[in-house]
Amino acid sequence: MKSPVAVPSSVVARNALALIATVAAGAAVYWLRDILTPLAMAIFLMIMIDGLKRWVETRTALTARWAGVAALALVVLGFFASIAIIVNGAAGFFGEASGVSQNLGPRIDQIIRDVWSLFGQNDPPTAQDLLRGVDLRGYLTSLAFQAQGVASGAFFVLVYLGFLLASRAGFQRKIVHMFPDRHQRTEALAVFQRVRGGVEGYLWVQAVTGAMICVAAWILMRAVGLQNAEFWTFVIFIVGFIPVLGGAIAGLAPPLFALVQFDSYWPALILLGGLQAILFVVGNMVQPRMQGDNQNIDPVVVLLALAFWGKLWGVVGMFLSTPLAVMAMAILAEFRGSRWMAVLLSGDGQPYASEPDARDGPGRSRKTRDAGEEG
Repeated sequence: MKSPVAVPSSVVARNALALIATVAAGAAVYWLRDILTPLAMAIFLMIMIDGLKRWVETRTALTARWAGVAALALVVLGFFASIAIIVNGAAGFFGEASGVSQNLGPRIDQIIRDVWSLFGQNDPPTAQDLLRGVDLRGYLTSLAFQAQGVASGAFFVLVYLGFLLASRAGFQRKIVHMFPDRHQRTEALAVFQRVRGGVEGYLWVQAVTGAMICVAAWILMRAVGLQNAEFWTFVIFIVGFIPVLGGAIAGLAPPLFALVQFDSYWPALILLGGLQAILFVVGNMVQPRMQGDNQNIDPVVVLLALAFWGKLWGVVGMFLSTPLAVMAMAILAEFRGSRWMAVLLSGDGQPYASEPDARDGPGRSRKTRDAGEEG
């Protein structure tokens, strides 16, 4: 009989302590979600501002100071414009002028009758019969409170963002005092640069591919004649930052509302087929080529991160799930004791393997270093 594998007690104690600390941290993140979600969004916006600042500085004649001012103005204006477009666009879509509110009930009844007739069934139920047990007033009230929460949450995000930007002035001095040794300070800055580069790379890929999808989707929706095509284009761009669910919403929401707007089913079918084709081409041909090592994350980890952060922080957590996973992988890869977790999170077993490591000197990648350590 084969003897059991002996595990040192120190390893068991360390793993148990790590598991307890992870559970405690998850509970704290959930209990403090009202405080942490606007802070996380503020950090997210600050990373966007920093990346946009360096982009403006390298491509224009503006100094670093004015490039920072321009980046801050663009991000803040874009943040407010996003909220305004979503709120006003939704209100206009469901308003009396669009005709959706008047046609919704009769159109759903007609769709139910057509579906029933396909299966040879008579006496189909009406939309009122199907929704009789649903508390629509309660859902609408909840939606109104959520809209109010978005406005108040945006205010706190900007407050946090202001304090984070103000605290950046002393960041360099804090780093010096935290890491008096020059070698340790170089390591800490290398970790920070790698985390920032991973998040910025993810944002850049999602923004560029989202813009491609939006241009093609807008042309298709305008050709079909879908009302509020601009609103749906913006919604497709925003939900593109939510992995898995974003593609489903972008590919199904416009066709579903086309069923209500048009008497024929062909516009909805054209939108469904066209949007699915656009999402397939960009998601399977364009996006993988642009991602490279910026999002070297296992697809299962992306799905688990979406479920985990969505459960903890709701919609905000869904938006931030992949950037948070990128940050976690980059940080865990820097420490020998936690590198195995980064390997599990990565897509190919080599988290950021192609990037030179500041500790090893220029030109030597982490893959080379790992091979040397194994040898």
